[in-house]
Amino acid sequence: MIAGEYQSGLDCNVLVLNKHYMPIRIVGARRAFSLLFRDLAEVVSLEGSRYSNYDFHSWCEVSQFRRNFEPNGHDWVSTVNFYIAVPRIIRLLFYDRLPRNEVKFNRRNIFARDKNHCQYCGKRFPTSELSLDHIIPRSMGGKATWENIVCACAACNVKKGSHTLKQAGMTLIKKPIKPLHNPLVHVHLGYQRYKSWKQFLDHAYWSVELK
Repeated sequence: MIAGEYQSGLDCNVLVLNKHYMPIRIVGARRAFSLLFRDLAEVVSLEGSRYSNYDFHSWCEVSQFRRNFEPNGHDWVSTVNFYIAVPRIIRLLFYDRLPRNEVKFNRRNIFARDKNHCQYCGKRFPTSELSLDHIIPRSMGGKATWENIVCACAACNVKKGSHTLKQAGMTLIKKPIKPLHNPLVHVHLGYQRYKSWKQFLDHAYWSVELK
């Protein structure tokens, strides 16, 4: 486990695949366990270089073994009688719909696209210390689009004000574009616990919708 990425088992995220092994969304552990318990999904577990599939009862049995021999390799949820490992990936057994291509244009995805870096000074800030800036100001006809909105820290936002980049004597650290994939997926892939998602996402041209 990487320092700074601790969280309780029920706070973990789980990648959901449709029955054709295509990623369709990310859900919390509670939702994942609910689907498993009702036999609506199965666990897809990375074991060495291959993936194995388990129904809920088999996963409970596997969890007991792993609790004894590799307790640090999983996040855990405790019940009255035993511990169960939080799966990284589940596959829906009766759902074959393809995911939507469209990445939602919202504040959360803009912060994720820009990785919480001010696009003027390049420094990283907590979300609470960032705002969204129109590159071409709204007063000059600037639209709310992926290409015209970037993260900006308070100091840079004040400096730019209602001016164009040229008028303010400022430049962008990179040209803003609309993401082809949901940028929050890449945020999750930065954590060791979600590395098993990579194979399913590397070759995907679809976006993964977060719940």
